[in-house]
Amino acid sequence: MSEMNNELTERTKSKSLLPYFFLMHFGFMMYAFYSVLGKIATKTEFLSLRFFLLYAAVFLIIFFFAVLWQQVLKVIPLSVASSNKSMTIVWGIFFGRIFFGEPIKPNMIIGAIIIFVGILILNGDKHD
Repeated sequence: MSEMNNELTERTKSKSLLPYFFLMHFGFMMYAFYSVLGKIATKTEFLSLRFFLLYAAVFLIIFFFAVLWQQVLKVIPLSVASSNKSMTIVWGIFFGRIFFGEPIKPNMIIGAIIIFVGILILNGDKHD
């Protein structure tokens, strides 16, 4: 087990984590987008072709997110990745505005700021 942790640490040190953070956040954006398709599907005729296509797209998005998540976790520690996952809420606010014209209220902006600050605090440089 220790050997595997050392190998992972060496691999992480030798690679820049920035591309993986972008990939991770792209995955969170995808993950948040599946709810948009789900909401659109609820407004379509039940068991229609469009209904099935929308839900098929939902399952594809979830599948690709799961694969992407596993690849990201090979390089980014779980504690860091999990704390960043709350960004799906921010993407949800954004997608609600873009696709459904939902208003962005001040408490939503405050919540998004709290999420950003929390991520920065949790993932900031740790000095021993």
